Amino acid sequence: MSRPIVATIDTAALRQNLAIARQAAPHSRVWSVVKANAYGHGIDRVWQSLSDTDGFALLNLEEAILLRERGWKKPILLLEGFFHPDELQILDRYRLTTSVHSNWQIQALANASLSAPLDIYVKMNSGMNRLGFKPEQVHNAWHKLRELKNVADMTLMAHFAEAESAEGIEEPMKRIERAAEGLNCPRSLANSAATLWHRETHFDWVRPGIVLYGASPSGSWQDIADCGLRPAMTLNSEIIAVQNLQGGDAVGYGARYRAAGEQRIGVVACGYADGYPRHAPTGTPVVVDGVRTTTVGAISMDMITVDLTPCPQAGIGSKVELWGNTVKIDDVASAAGTVGYELMCALAPRVPVEVR
Repeated sequence: MSRPIVATIDTAALRQNLAIARQAAPHSRVWSVVKANAYGHGIDRVWQSLSDTDGFALLNLEEAILLRERGWKKPILLLEGFFHPDELQILDRYRLTTSVHSNWQIQALANASLSAPLDIYVKMNSGMNRLGFKPEQVHNAWHKLRELKNVADMTLMAHFAEAESAEGIEEPMKRIERAAEGLNCPRSLANSAATLWHRETHFDWVRPGIVLYGASPSGSWQDIADCGLRPAMTLNSEIIAVQNLQGGDAVGYGARYRAAGEQRIGVVACGYADGYPRHAPTGTPVVVDGVRTTTVGAISMDMITVDLTPCPQAGIGSKVELWGNTVKIDDVASAAGTVGYELMCALAPRVPVEVR
């Protein structure tokens, strides 16, 4: 009999979340971001549930090829572009759209022998200082690319570091406007937060990511609680043992938790080797038999311990939700000092996945 932990992917939630992203930006086309194996959900499991999108955006050539081989005909955008000049032959074969963020990529496109021109996203550095041309370099890069026979349609692309705040897009948008002056070009600027909360960033294409999977771009579920978004991943397990503690009894490695008095705790088949955050402290929310309670003690590789005081009926075999519809992944992540993105992406290969 297999270990009782399982992750469930809700395909209806994925479809609903995409529809909500579309409603937020009704005049834009949508790149559904499926990088990092669809944020840990499994790109091969979920892409058909997102097939109403206008295109998929990702990083890895392997994932792009998988989508093409599964029959996806519409656009695929490589968000970080190509990493070596010889990859342009693969982009040509599979008809992929690539971002261009460096002069060496422009030169590689100039030197390549392709069967047909490629669509290009010119990446601008709007102040995040990761990838992209600085605003004063955009015109030069744009015109160099426009002159190349290997370049077809071109779009200006940028990213926001603080789109979850009301003021977070003001300065980046000023830089973008200065850089785009006179270009009269299509634009793709909006990430999840900007798609939800900043209509002025929508333009031609939006790029929702985390909201497709039903978590908040701000890290706070309350910020999206009224949007209609639904968690796409639920992580469930069961209680596999119960311990009856006396006052002063310790729980787990390092004796980080001691009972104040008599207390029942449940041992759950889930640990950091499954992707649960090791740094989650005592008090991290969890649901046992539909009742909200909390973790106690350190997270082990294969087990966590939970307080059964609020649910005295619980025992061996009781159902446990680690995150999902009731316990929001953002709340677990916040307790552990991280973000929901990381927990999704950290789901371990050993965890069975059911798609519904």
